Amino acid sequence: MTTPPFTRPRRLLPLFLGLFQGALLLFFTLFVTYDESLAQAEDANLVANQVYSIFPFLQDIQVMLVVGLGLLLTFLPRYGFSALTHNFLLLNFSMQWALVLQGLLHHFHHGQVHLDLRNLLVSEFAAVTVLISVGAILGRISPCQMLVMATCEISVYLASEWVIVTCLGVLDVGGTITIHVFSCYFGLGVSKGLFRAAQPPLHPKETPTPRSDLMSLVGMLILWVFWPSFVAVLCQPGDAQHRAILNTLLAMSASAVTTVVVSSLLERDGKISLGHLQNGSLAGGVAIGVVADMAMPPLSPVGGNATEVVGAEWGDGGGSRQALWQVAGLAVAIGVSLLAGLLTGTALRLPCLAQPPQQLCFDDSLYFKIQDQAEGQAEFLGPGSTTEEESLALKEHV
Repeated sequence: MTTPPFTRPRRLLPLFLGLFQGALLLFFTLFVTYDESLAQAEDANLVANQVYSIFPFLQDIQVMLVVGLGLLLTFLPRYGFSALTHNFLLLNFSMQWALVLQGLLHHFHHGQVHLDLRNLLVSEFAAVTVLISVGAILGRISPCQMLVMATCEISVYLASEWVIVTCLGVLDVGGTITIHVFSCYFGLGVSKGLFRAAQPPLHPKETPTPRSDLMSLVGMLILWVFWPSFVAVLCQPGDAQHRAILNTLLAMSASAVTTVVVSSLLERDGKISLGHLQNGSLAGGVAIGVVADMAMPPLSPVGGNATEVVGAEWGDGGGSRQALWQVAGLAVAIGVSLLAGLLTGTALRLPCLAQPPQQLCFDDSLYFKIQDQAEGQAEFLGPGSTTEEESLALKEHV
Protein backbone atom coordinates (compact mmCIF):
# COMPACT_ATOMS: atom_id res chain seq x y z
CA MET A 1 0.00 0.00 0.00
CA THR A 2 1.34 3.44 -0.91
CA THR A 3 2.00 5.74 2.02
CA PRO A 4 -0.35 8.74 1.98
CA PRO A 5 1.54 11.94 1.03
CA PHE A 6 0.64 13.84 4.21
CA THR A 7 2.34 11.26 6.47
CA ARG A 8 5.72 11.44 4.77
CA PRO A 9 6.86 14.70 6.43
CA ARG A 10 6.09 13.18 9.84
CA ARG A 11 8.57 10.38 9.12
CA LEU A 12 11.22 12.73 7.80
CA LEU A 13 12.44 13.76 11.27
CA PRO A 14 13.18 10.26 12.66
CA LEU A 15 14.60 9.21 9.29
CA PHE A 16 16.94 12.21 9.18
CA LEU A 17 18.10 11.78 12.78
CA GLY A 18 18.48 8.01 12.45
CA LEU A 19 20.64 8.29 9.35
CA PHE A 20 22.71 11.03 10.97
CA GLN A 21 23.38 8.95 14.09
CA GLY A 22 24.34 5.98 11.93
CA ALA A 23 26.78 8.10 9.94
CA LEU A 24 28.17 9.54 13.18
CA LEU A 25 28.75 6.05 14.57
CA LEU A 26 30.62 5.06 11.42
CA PHE A 27 32.70 8.24 11.51
CA PHE A 28 33.72 7.71 15.15
CA THR A 29 34.54 4.06 14.51
CA LEU A 30 36.81 4.80 11.56
CA PHE A 31 38.49 8.08 12.42
CA VAL A 32 38.16 9.10 16.09
CA THR A 33 40.31 8.10 19.04
CA TYR A 34 41.04 9.56 22.48
CA ASP A 35 43.74 12.18 22.90
CA GLU A 36 46.95 10.15 23.05
CA SER A 37 48.93 12.89 24.80
CA LEU A 38 46.71 12.53 27.86
CA ALA A 39 46.55 8.74 27.67
CA GLN A 40 50.36 8.48 27.62
CA ALA A 41 51.08 11.16 30.21
CA GLU A 42 53.20 9.84 33.08
CA ASP A 43 52.20 12.55 35.54
CA ALA A 44 48.69 11.77 36.79
CA ASN A 45 48.41 15.24 38.30
CA LEU A 46 49.04 16.81 34.91
CA VAL A 47 46.15 14.85 33.42
CA ALA A 48 43.88 15.73 36.35
CA ASN A 49 44.72 19.42 36.07
CA GLN A 50 43.88 19.45 32.37
CA VAL A 51 40.57 17.71 33.00
CA TYR A 52 39.45 19.71 36.01
CA SER A 53 40.50 23.03 34.51
CA ILE A 54 37.93 22.58 31.72
CA PHE A 55 35.20 20.22 32.92
CA PRO A 56 33.70 22.48 35.66
CA PHE A 57 33.37 25.29 33.13
CA LEU A 58 31.89 22.84 30.62
CA GLN A 59 29.28 21.77 33.18
CA ASP A 60 28.35 25.39 33.82
CA ILE A 61 27.89 25.98 30.10
CA GLN A 62 25.73 22.85 29.85
CA VAL A 63 23.43 24.23 32.57
CA MET A 64 23.30 27.55 30.74
CA LEU A 65 22.31 26.03 27.42
CA VAL A 66 20.05 23.16 28.48
CA VAL A 67 18.24 24.78 31.40
CA GLY A 68 18.84 28.52 31.28
CA LEU A 69 18.43 29.17 27.57
CA GLY A 70 15.70 26.54 27.32
CA LEU A 71 13.62 28.28 30.01
CA LEU A 72 14.36 31.71 28.56
CA LEU A 73 12.62 30.58 25.36
CA THR A 74 9.43 29.52 27.16
CA PHE A 75 7.93 33.01 26.99
CA LEU A 76 5.43 31.68 24.42
CA PRO A 77 2.58 30.33 26.61
CA ARG A 78 1.61 27.33 24.45
CA TYR A 79 5.11 26.51 23.20
CA GLY A 80 6.94 25.61 26.42
CA PHE A 81 7.45 21.89 25.77
CA SER A 82 8.62 22.64 22.24
CA ALA A 83 11.00 25.41 23.32
CA LEU A 84 12.72 23.22 25.91
CA THR A 85 12.77 20.01 23.87
CA HIS A 86 13.76 21.51 20.53
CA ASN A 87 16.47 23.55 22.26
CA PHE A 88 17.81 20.32 23.79
CA LEU A 89 17.63 18.48 20.45
CA LEU A 90 19.34 21.30 18.57
CA LEU A 91 22.13 21.48 21.14
CA ASN A 92 22.95 17.80 20.78
CA PHE A 93 22.59 17.68 17.01
CA SER A 94 24.60 20.87 16.45
CA MET A 95 27.38 19.76 18.81
CA GLN A 96 27.68 16.40 17.04
CA TRP A 97 27.68 18.03 13.60
CA ALA A 98 30.37 20.49 14.70
CA LEU A 99 32.46 17.56 15.99
CA VAL A 100 32.13 15.86 12.62
CA LEU A 101 33.16 18.96 10.67
CA GLN A 102 36.12 19.62 12.96
CA GLY A 103 37.11 15.98 12.71
CA LEU A 104 36.92 15.93 8.92
CA LEU A 105 39.09 19.03 8.71
CA HIS A 106 41.61 17.60 11.15
CA HIS A 107 41.63 14.23 9.38
CA PHE A 108 42.26 15.92 6.05
CA HIS A 109 45.37 17.64 7.44
CA HIS A 110 46.66 15.30 10.15
CA GLY A 111 45.03 11.89 9.80
CA GLN A 112 43.50 10.38 12.95
CA VAL A 113 41.12 12.59 14.94
CA HIS A 114 41.96 12.90 18.66
CA LEU A 115 38.97 13.59 20.89
CA ASP A 116 39.32 15.64 24.08
CA LEU A 117 37.27 18.03 26.23
CA ARG A 118 38.44 21.04 24.29
CA ASN A 119 36.97 19.60 21.08
CA LEU A 120 33.64 19.20 22.85
CA LEU A 121 33.86 22.72 24.21
CA VAL A 122 34.50 24.26 20.80
CA SER A 123 31.62 22.20 19.40
CA GLU A 124 29.27 23.50 22.08
CA PHE A 125 30.30 27.06 21.30
CA ALA A 126 29.36 26.37 17.68
CA ALA A 127 26.00 24.97 18.82
CA VAL A 128 25.28 28.19 20.73
CA THR A 129 24.98 30.07 17.44
CA VAL A 130 22.09 27.83 16.38
CA LEU A 131 20.30 28.11 19.74
CA ILE A 132 20.44 31.91 19.56
CA SER A 133 19.51 32.20 15.88
CA VAL A 134 16.45 29.99 16.17
CA GLY A 135 14.93 32.54 18.55
CA ALA A 136 14.19 34.78 15.55
CA ILE A 137 11.77 32.20 14.12
CA LEU A 138 10.79 30.34 17.28
CA GLY A 139 7.43 28.59 16.97
CA ARG A 140 7.06 29.23 13.24
CA ILE A 141 9.16 26.37 11.82
CA SER A 142 9.14 22.59 12.07
CA PRO A 143 11.84 20.43 13.71
CA CYS A 144 13.02 19.36 10.25
CA GLN A 145 13.53 22.98 9.28
CA MET A 146 15.47 23.54 12.52
CA LEU A 147 17.84 20.68 11.75
CA VAL A 148 18.47 21.90 8.20
CA MET A 149 19.10 25.37 9.57
CA ALA A 150 21.56 23.95 12.13
CA THR A 151 23.37 21.97 9.44
CA CYS A 152 23.91 25.09 7.36
CA GLU A 153 24.69 27.47 10.22
CA ILE A 154 27.32 25.31 11.93
CA SER A 155 29.20 24.92 8.65
CA VAL A 156 29.21 28.67 7.95
CA TYR A 157 30.03 29.54 11.57
CA LEU A 158 33.15 27.36 11.70
CA ALA A 159 34.41 28.89 8.46
CA SER A 160 33.71 32.48 9.53
CA GLU A 161 35.20 31.91 12.99
CA TRP A 162 38.41 30.65 11.39
CA VAL A 163 38.61 33.70 9.12
CA ILE A 164 37.85 36.19 11.91
CA VAL A 165 40.10 34.77 14.63
CA THR A 166 42.88 32.98 12.73
CA CYS A 167 43.23 35.06 9.58
CA LEU A 168 42.31 38.52 10.85
CA GLY A 169 43.58 38.06 14.40
CA VAL A 170 40.43 39.50 15.99
CA LEU A 171 40.37 39.43 19.81
CA ASP A 172 37.09 37.87 20.93
CA VAL A 173 37.62 35.52 23.87
CA GLY A 174 33.97 35.61 24.91
CA GLY A 175 32.49 35.18 21.44
CA THR A 176 30.84 38.61 21.18
CA ILE A 177 31.61 38.91 17.46
CA THR A 178 32.05 35.31 16.36
CA ILE A 179 29.05 33.92 18.26
CA HIS A 180 26.56 36.58 19.33
CA VAL A 181 26.80 38.99 16.39
CA PHE A 182 27.00 36.12 13.91
CA SER A 183 24.00 34.26 15.33
CA CYS A 184 21.90 37.42 15.63
CA TYR A 185 22.26 38.39 11.98
CA PHE A 186 22.06 34.80 10.77
CA GLY A 187 18.68 34.48 12.51
CA LEU A 188 17.49 37.76 10.98
CA GLY A 189 18.63 36.57 7.55
CA VAL A 190 16.78 33.26 7.92
CA SER A 191 13.62 35.08 8.99
CA LYS A 192 13.79 37.39 5.98
CA GLY A 193 14.54 34.58 3.56
CA LEU A 194 11.81 32.34 4.95
CA PHE A 195 8.93 34.79 5.37
CA ARG A 196 9.91 37.45 2.81
CA ALA A 197 7.56 39.97 4.49
CA ALA A 198 9.14 42.83 6.42
CA GLN A 199 7.64 41.42 9.61
CA PRO A 200 5.39 38.37 10.10
CA PRO A 201 1.93 39.35 11.38
CA LEU A 202 1.39 39.08 15.13
CA HIS A 203 -0.08 35.70 16.07
CA PRO A 204 -2.66 35.46 18.90
CA LYS A 205 -0.56 32.78 20.64
CA GLU A 206 2.54 35.01 20.76
CA THR A 207 1.26 37.03 23.72
CA PRO A 208 3.08 35.93 26.92
CA THR A 209 1.23 35.07 30.12
CA PRO A 210 2.40 35.72 33.69
CA ARG A 211 3.34 32.05 34.02
CA SER A 212 5.34 31.93 30.78
CA ASP A 213 7.08 35.21 31.66
CA LEU A 214 7.99 33.79 35.07
CA MET A 215 9.57 30.68 33.52
CA SER A 216 11.49 32.85 31.06
CA LEU A 217 12.68 35.06 33.92
CA VAL A 218 14.01 32.01 35.76
CA GLY A 219 15.92 31.06 32.62
CA MET A 220 17.47 34.51 32.49
CA LEU A 221 18.59 34.23 36.11
CA ILE A 222 20.29 30.89 35.43
CA LEU A 223 22.08 32.33 32.41
CA TRP A 224 23.12 35.38 34.46
CA VAL A 225 24.67 33.24 37.20
CA PHE A 226 26.69 30.98 34.90
CA TRP A 227 27.69 33.52 32.23
CA PRO A 228 31.23 34.15 33.63
CA SER A 229 32.10 30.51 32.91
CA PHE A 230 31.04 30.96 29.28
CA VAL A 231 33.33 33.96 28.86
CA ALA A 232 36.31 32.68 30.86
CA VAL A 233 36.54 29.06 29.76
CA LEU A 234 38.77 29.71 26.72
CA CYS A 235 41.04 32.18 28.52
CA GLN A 236 44.52 31.19 29.62
CA PRO A 237 44.28 29.65 33.10
CA GLY A 238 45.52 31.95 35.82
CA ASP A 239 45.53 35.73 35.72
CA ALA A 240 43.71 36.11 32.39
CA GLN A 241 40.93 33.77 33.45
CA HIS A 242 40.67 35.55 36.80
CA ARG A 243 40.31 38.94 35.09
CA ALA A 244 37.71 37.57 32.70
CA ILE A 245 35.55 36.32 35.55
CA LEU A 246 35.81 39.60 37.48
CA ASN A 247 35.14 41.77 34.44
CA THR A 248 32.18 39.65 33.38
CA LEU A 249 30.64 39.79 36.86
CA LEU A 250 30.98 43.56 36.91
CA ALA A 251 29.50 43.90 33.42
CA MET A 252 26.59 41.59 34.22
CA SER A 253 25.84 43.47 37.43
CA ALA A 254 25.92 46.81 35.64
CA SER A 255 23.61 45.60 32.86
CA ALA A 256 21.10 44.25 35.40
CA VAL A 257 20.87 47.55 37.25
CA THR A 258 20.88 49.61 34.06
CA THR A 259 18.07 47.51 32.59
CA VAL A 260 15.84 48.27 35.57
CA VAL A 261 16.59 52.00 35.28
CA VAL A 262 16.00 52.22 31.53
CA SER A 263 12.91 50.00 31.56
CA SER A 264 11.31 52.09 34.28
CA LEU A 265 12.02 55.28 32.35
CA LEU A 266 10.66 53.89 29.08
CA GLU A 267 7.36 52.73 30.55
CA ARG A 268 4.85 55.54 30.99
CA ASP A 269 3.70 54.37 34.42
CA GLY A 270 7.27 53.75 35.63
CA LYS A 271 6.77 49.98 35.90
CA ILE A 272 9.41 47.43 34.80
CA SER A 273 8.91 45.42 31.62
CA LEU A 274 9.61 41.72 32.09
CA GLY A 275 10.68 41.52 28.44
CA HIS A 276 13.34 44.16 29.05
CA LEU A 277 14.53 42.38 32.18
CA GLN A 278 14.72 38.97 30.50
CA ASN A 279 17.02 40.19 27.75
CA GLY A 280 18.69 43.42 28.85
CA SER A 281 20.13 41.87 32.00
CA LEU A 282 22.34 39.63 29.85
CA ALA A 283 23.63 42.41 27.59
CA GLY A 284 26.68 43.08 29.74
CA GLY A 285 27.88 39.50 29.38
CA VAL A 286 27.56 39.72 25.61
CA ALA A 287 29.32 43.06 25.30
CA ILE A 288 32.28 42.28 27.58
CA GLY A 289 33.28 39.15 25.66
CA VAL A 290 35.67 40.97 23.34
CA VAL A 291 37.94 42.34 26.07
CA ALA A 292 37.03 40.34 29.16
CA ASP A 293 40.51 38.89 29.77
CA MET A 294 42.44 42.13 29.24
CA ALA A 295 43.98 44.34 31.93
CA MET A 296 41.81 47.41 32.34
CA PRO A 297 40.46 49.57 35.17
CA PRO A 298 37.62 47.84 37.06
CA LEU A 299 35.18 50.62 36.11
CA SER A 300 35.61 49.91 32.39
CA PRO A 301 33.16 46.97 32.29
CA VAL A 302 30.66 49.06 34.25
CA GLY A 303 31.02 52.21 32.14
CA GLY A 304 31.06 50.50 28.77
CA ASN A 305 34.32 52.17 27.63
CA ALA A 306 36.40 48.99 27.61
CA THR A 307 37.43 49.15 23.96
CA GLU A 308 38.68 52.73 24.21
CA VAL A 309 40.59 52.01 27.43
CA VAL A 310 42.27 48.93 26.01
CA GLY A 311 43.15 50.78 22.81
CA ALA A 312 44.83 53.48 24.87
CA GLU A 313 46.80 50.93 26.87
CA TRP A 314 48.05 49.24 23.69
CA GLY A 315 49.39 52.56 22.42
CA ASP A 316 48.35 54.57 19.41
CA GLY A 317 49.94 52.36 16.75
CA GLY A 318 49.09 48.88 18.03
CA GLY A 319 45.70 49.95 19.29
CA SER A 320 44.74 51.58 16.00
CA ARG A 321 45.79 48.57 13.94
CA GLN A 322 43.97 46.15 16.22
CA ALA A 323 40.88 48.37 16.19
CA LEU A 324 40.83 48.14 12.39
CA TRP A 325 41.05 44.35 12.54
CA GLN A 326 38.22 44.32 15.09
CA VAL A 327 36.04 46.38 12.76
CA ALA A 328 36.96 44.10 9.85
CA GLY A 329 36.03 41.02 11.88
CA LEU A 330 32.71 42.60 12.80
CA ALA A 331 32.00 43.35 9.15
CA VAL A 332 32.83 39.77 8.15
CA ALA A 333 30.56 38.36 10.87
CA ILE A 334 27.62 40.55 9.86
CA GLY A 335 28.03 40.17 6.10
CA VAL A 336 28.62 36.42 6.04
CA SER A 337 25.87 35.64 8.54
CA LEU A 338 23.26 37.79 6.77
CA LEU A 339 24.00 36.31 3.36
CA ALA A 340 24.14 32.73 4.65
CA GLY A 341 20.97 33.30 6.66
CA LEU A 342 19.08 34.60 3.64
CA LEU A 343 20.12 31.58 1.56
CA THR A 344 19.26 29.18 4.39
CA GLY A 345 15.87 30.79 4.92
CA THR A 346 15.11 30.45 1.23
CA ALA A 347 16.04 26.75 1.37
CA LEU A 348 13.75 26.24 4.37
CA ARG A 349 10.76 27.11 2.18
CA LEU A 350 10.93 23.65 0.56
CA PRO A 351 7.54 21.92 1.06
CA CYS A 352 9.15 18.63 2.15
CA LEU A 353 10.39 20.29 5.35
CA ALA A 354 6.79 20.59 6.62
CA GLN A 355 6.58 24.18 7.76
CA PRO A 356 3.50 24.50 10.01
CA PRO A 357 0.56 26.55 8.71
CA GLN A 358 -0.12 29.90 10.33
CA GLN A 359 -3.07 28.57 12.35
CA LEU A 360 -0.96 25.97 14.14
CA CYS A 361 2.18 27.96 14.93
CA PHE A 362 3.35 28.41 18.54
CA ASP A 363 1.52 25.31 19.74
CA ASP A 364 2.99 22.30 21.57
CA SER A 365 0.13 20.02 20.57
CA LEU A 366 1.41 20.00 17.00
CA TYR A 367 4.50 18.01 18.01
CA PHE A 368 3.79 16.50 21.46
CA LYS A 369 1.17 14.23 22.97
CA ILE A 370 -0.61 16.40 25.53
CA GLN A 371 -3.55 15.16 27.58
CA ASP A 372 -5.62 18.34 27.33
CA GLN A 373 -4.57 19.26 23.79
CA ALA A 374 -8.17 19.47 22.60
CA GLU A 375 -9.16 21.97 25.31
CA GLY A 376 -9.13 25.57 24.24
CA GLN A 377 -7.88 24.65 20.80
CA ALA A 378 -10.63 26.22 18.74
CA GLU A 379 -10.04 29.72 20.10
CA PHE A 380 -6.53 29.77 18.65
CA LEU A 381 -7.43 28.62 15.16
CA GLY A 382 -8.07 31.39 12.67
CA PRO A 383 -11.35 32.21 10.97
CA GLY A 384 -12.72 29.34 8.94
CA SER A 385 -10.72 26.70 10.86
CA THR A 386 -12.53 26.43 14.16
CA THR A 387 -13.68 22.84 14.09
CA GLU A 388 -11.79 19.99 15.70
CA GLU A 389 -11.91 17.97 12.48
CA GLU A 390 -10.26 20.73 10.47
CA SER A 391 -7.64 21.18 13.16
CA LEU A 392 -6.74 17.50 13.13
CA ALA A 393 -6.58 17.54 9.34
CA LEU A 394 -4.09 20.39 9.43
CA LYS A 395 -1.97 18.58 12.01
CA GLU A 396 -1.95 15.42 9.94
CA HIS A 397 -0.80 17.43 6.94
CA VAL A 398 2.09 18.92 8.95
